[in-house]
Amino acid sequence: MAWLVDHRDAFRHLVRDRLGVHAAAQVLWSAPRLICVAGDFTRYDIHAVREHRHAIDLVRYRYFGSEHFGLETVASVAGRAAAPKAGSRSRSRGTAKAQRTATPAGAMAELAAAVDEVLLGLGEDLTKVSNQTYTAYRRMQNYACLVPPKKAKLLVYLKADPAKVDLVPGFARDVTGLGHHGTGDLELTLQSERDLERAAGYFRESYAVA
Repeated sequence: MAWLVDHRDAFRHLVRDRLGVHAAAQVLWSAPRLICVAGDFTRYDIHAVREHRHAIDLVRYRYFGSEHFGLETVASVAGRAAAPKAGSRSRSRGTAKAQRTATPAGAMAELAAAVDEVLLGLGEDLTKVSNQTYTAYRRMQNYACLVPPKKAKLLVYLKADPAKVDLVPGFARDVTGLGHHGTGDLELTLQSERDLERAAGYFRESYAVA
């Protein structure tokens, strides 16, 4: 969206040249909106849009035969409102505080959903069983256990042998003999989508040995 804001005059001229002066005069340039149309979007795309501060729509298309197609809105973000004026600062302070408190939990819920999708996507022979303390992903036995989000992190326990993988401080550690929810001696701590990308190899290793 930054390129649209920074080059607004160029877009005005483009709309005027392509659609005419009348159409260009009706465009509300103070509130631009980006509409992305594609065959599909990942959870990462949806999460990124929700974290963005501009107005963005993700629209998915589907073909029906050779003459028809449909459009479906996958995500729609209105954009963040402008900063409150000085006179309304005290009134909105409680709301802002609530939003800051809710954001980490919402982000972790999104990350947990993405982890779920990746774990279930490793094969067609998988089942998922949930209880109050964790969700287990199984083949013949559990190969991964996802603990519900806690504050700003997710914990995943894997069947993979800790002695055969890279143990990264703050990310992957050996919990053999340590008490924890779920099963598995390899613990991964996930705090972002980047951590999820790093975890993919560990997930595959665990799936292969289960």
